[in-house]
Amino acid sequence: MKFLGYLGIGIFLFITPVTLHAQPGQANPPPVGPPIVREGDLATRLESALGVGSSGDEVEAETTLGNLGITPRNGWIADYPVTPDVIAELQKSVGDVANSGRLPMNREEALQRFNDLTAEFSLPNTPSAGSRPQAQPPSPDSTVINNYYYDQGPPVITYYAPPPDYSYLYAWVPCPFLYSGFWFPGFYILHDFHRVFVVRGRPVFISNHFSFGANRVFRIDAVARFKGMTYAGIGAPRGGHFLSTGVPRSDRTVFHGSHYLRGGSPHGGGAYGGGLGGVSHGGHR
Repeated sequence: MKFLGYLGIGIFLFITPVTLHAQPGQANPPPVGPPIVREGDLATRLESALGVGSSGDEVEAETTLGNLGITPRNGWIADYPVTPDVIAELQKSVGDVANSGRLPMNREEALQRFNDLTAEFSLPNTPSAGSRPQAQPPSPDSTVINNYYYDQGPPVITYYAPPPDYSYLYAWVPCPFLYSGFWFPGFYILHDFHRVFVVRGRPVFISNHFSFGANRVFRIDAVARFKGMTYAGIGAPRGGHFLSTGVPRSDRTVFHGSHYLRGGSPHGGGAYGGGLGGVSHGGHR
């Protein structure tokens, strides 16, 4: 019984995100490994929040939103995580589409619904144009960060500088954002990731690279993406396990990994693939 008790405590600590606590009266800064949300999951909820559909299916939601002009840069990529720059791009497109009269609500309400949804997912906010930093995040204890990397491995996205031994794994994306009132000048993201998180009892696959058969693997470069570069490399033939990016009149298609969550992966390593990190259990939404 003692063994089971210790095992239960160990599992609890493993799945609970490590948070950094602020001073009394201040909001808590983001954890070392912030919540991970797939673009496909956000699209499904955003379709409903904006009153343009209720399909409950990410492919249909991405198509509906894309036809309206609500997309991240280069279109929806279902298994890519929602990063601060993706939020900024979506926020702008929601506002632009609402201004054009293509939503059943005005710009202010549309943006409020978008912001409420990102807050529900514990995602960061986009600072208003020309705004100045309001509150610098506290400097985290290096021991807390080191322990996180040692116990749980390098997070896919983090808002704090990784330990020196891990810095080569990360790209720095200079996209300012707000999180719980704290201003950050950008974020760190792994150069390469391909893993599964267990979220609310179900596996959630995220990846920034895609396999199109033998020896054909393409990777999204987060820095190049932020600078507005396109990704001809992720194009693939129509049909099979590929789908439209959601960009109107676009012939570009991307790999849609969630098809394989229901029956095997083309990447090898079993139903949920291998890659950096394998299966992660996290307190992510």
